[in-house]
Amino acid sequence: MPPSVPNVQVPTSRRRFFSGAATVGAAAAVATALPQLATDRMDAKALPPAPENGGGYSLSEHVKRYYKTTLV
Repeated sequence: MPPSVPNVQVPTSRRRFFSGAATVGAAAAVATALPQLATDRMDAKALPPAPENGGGYSLSEHVKRYYKTTLV
């Protein structure tokens, strides 16, 4: 009968630690972004149809946000 070996913990490598940290970070980013993606899709469906003869520009919330970012 072989001698019993006590439970010995193998030291965790840095590579494994950073790999786990990256996985947790990616999962957190996805969990944070998913509700926003669903909201954006619902907003896109609410847009009025473009005119038939062109000129479909409208001052939407997206455009207003863009203009706010360009203010100096």
